[in-house]
Amino acid sequence: MSPLLRKTLKITAYSVGAVVGAVAAYWGVAQVLSRIPVAAETTAEAATVPLFIHSNGVHTDLVVPVKSSFIDWSEQLPFSNTQAHDSTYHFVGIGWGDKGFYLETPTWAELKPRTAIRAGFWLSTTLMHTTYYHEADLVASPQCVPLRLTPTQYRRLIAYIQKSFQRDAAGNFNWIPGHSYADHDAFYEANSRYSVLNTCNTWANRGLKVSGQKASLWTPFDTGILYQYRK
Repeated sequence: MSPLLRKTLKITAYSVGAVVGAVAAYWGVAQVLSRIPVAAETTAEAATVPLFIHSNGVHTDLVVPVKSSFIDWSEQLPFSNTQAHDSTYHFVGIGWGDKGFYLETPTWAELKPRTAIRAGFWLSTTLMHTTYYHEADLVASPQCVPLRLTPTQYRRLIAYIQKSFQRDAAGNFNWIPGHSYADHDAFYEANSRYSVLNTCNTWANRGLKVSGQKASLWTPFDTGILYQYRK
């Protein structure tokens, strides 16, 4: 074997080893930190506002009432922005994530290396994904966890969610026409950057903390959030 080939193989082996080691370390840290719970806050205020944690196996959404005495989400997220134009839905799921993941990767099986690299290293923009639900769609399961918020907690969650949306000059959320998974969802431009440290599930987990609910210390995966509610 020539010295050049030997050197090339050695560099390749070191590079592959470094990548595998980094992925293993990331996975390990994620597993540990996602298992460390952040306790729900103690409050004497009555919890009257329904909230659902909803996962599709990749993205975690926070599902809230469309209309309440605190906010009417349909004014900022019009039913007309969905294909169905159906105003009978009573709940809306809201999630934040990488643009490439949302538009090109509805399931892990469709993940492309280019999408993963751009998303992981702050190279892509982000979106908000909103999905309307009927109450009958939100059945308690390992992928759908029902909770209740107090009015104070819900106001904090509203502010957190609204801050995540990008707005136009008129103050409206920036809707992206022509993109959806089905006839009852829509996409909007979002603020902040996605990375391996700040994922769609990190956003949802942070929303739970903001609203005083049980959460993981940190998690990039939906399993970290759901683990806290399966214990």
